[in-house]
Amino acid sequence: MAKFVFGMNQSLDGYVDHTGLQTGPALFRHWIEQVRKVSGSIYGRRMYEVMRYWDEDHPEWNAELQEFAAAWRRQPKWVVSRTLKSVGPNATLVSDDIEAVIRGLKARLDGEIAVSGPELAQSLTDLGLIDEYRLYLHPVVLGRGKPFFAGPRPPLRLVSTDRVGEDTIRLTYIPA
Repeated sequence: MAKFVFGMNQSLDGYVDHTGLQTGPALFRHWIEQVRKVSGSIYGRRMYEVMRYWDEDHPEWNAELQEFAAAWRRQPKWVVSRTLKSVGPNATLVSDDIEAVIRGLKARLDGEIAVSGPELAQSLTDLGLIDEYRLYLHPVVLGRGKPFFAGPRPPLRLVSTDRVGEDTIRLTYIPA
């Protein structure tokens, strides 16, 4: 059975706006390793559209950016959307019977499956499907953006804290 993990970079005031958070070298290396080890990712439409940036090479990329892109392209992706008509390479569109499809993935796959996007994570939280939450706290106050928790925060229990790079703390929670 797969373990569903929702983890994102977050400001101190709870926002996940990727344009306002800087990822230093150590944290970027961490993300490369995370993407390499997951069995796949489930995306909400908005987050998937942001991540599609990695589908095509860019001439200005250094070796680490190319490494991340290669890892991201290799992993299977499921995109939950009722508005998209198609998705890119190595991705499957999930637009009908979403709950059954996601529960089926959890039951038949092994390893860690990344859940990406606050609204999707909230829907999966409401269904009791998220096994772990990883908040990567940055010492920044944004005052705007998407909140990490798109709805009421579920009861959680802290299971670990880790420093990632110079200024990011990863808090790992499980449902209480």
